[in-house]
Amino acid sequence: MTPEPQPFQLVPGAAGSPVLLHVPHSSRVVPEHVRDGMVLDDEALEAELDHITDSHTADLAARATEACAVAPWRFVNGLSRLVVDPERFPDEREEMLAAGMGAVYTRTTHREPLRPPGADPEPLLDRYFHPYARAMTAAVDERLAVAGRAVVIDVHSYPATALPYELHGAGPRPPVCLGTDGFHTPPGLLARAEAAFSGFGGTGLNSPFPGTYVPLKHYGTDRRVTALMIEIRRDLYMTEPGGPAGPGLDALASALAGLVDGLMDA
Repeated sequence: MTPEPQPFQLVPGAAGSPVLLHVPHSSRVVPEHVRDGMVLDDEALEAELDHITDSHTADLAARATEACAVAPWRFVNGLSRLVVDPERFPDEREEMLAAGMGAVYTRTTHREPLRPPGADPEPLLDRYFHPYARAMTAAVDERLAVAGRAVVIDVHSYPATALPYELHGAGPRPPVCLGTDGFHTPPGLLARAEAAFSGFGGTGLNSPFPGTYVPLKHYGTDRRVTALMIEIRRDLYMTEPGGPAGPGLDALASALAGLVDGLMDA
């Protein structure tokens, strides 16, 4: 039997850095026992992974870290979001439940069945979602304890053409979408990101994907935790869907490094 893959990894950065690069959707890894609970054949599953994976974003974060004067910390999901999606609410608060894509997906990007009707999400939530959330919370708590603040930068990508599952797919699809939260994204953080990514043809705000990730322990209560989501349109750096990265990846990594370095003085 294949060993259980590592579900997530906290990669240490500089001791005093408040910045945590969060990479939740970069992996294509689906453990065997989770694969057995899916109704897709192998070809269909590979096609779905092409569409749903934020390909090369872990590499992007790693390259950015290497270019930083002060290395940020990185929290990287080692499993596909088809196992669990750590960025969803695990209950009825999650709007993507309407598309069958809550914390445990039951539908694909093209709204086809992914899991059989009545599949129980609780075992996957208990085994993967809740431990991930606890570990991410602990990582933020550690940055607060050491640096006095925590800055969560969510690193994502999205397709150039809207997929059927998108609830807000009719809106603008800028080269770089910046997702914000009214409580956790101060104007200065947003302005720095807009400046850092200004060279890629423009940035947009909360379209096609709004919001950003903050652990529930801190959400809406602790202003020492600031956060921003960076959604990079995939045609800027890769062949869609699911193809290799291109030269745009290094330029984007340099921009992300510039943002991170600027946050050290914020």
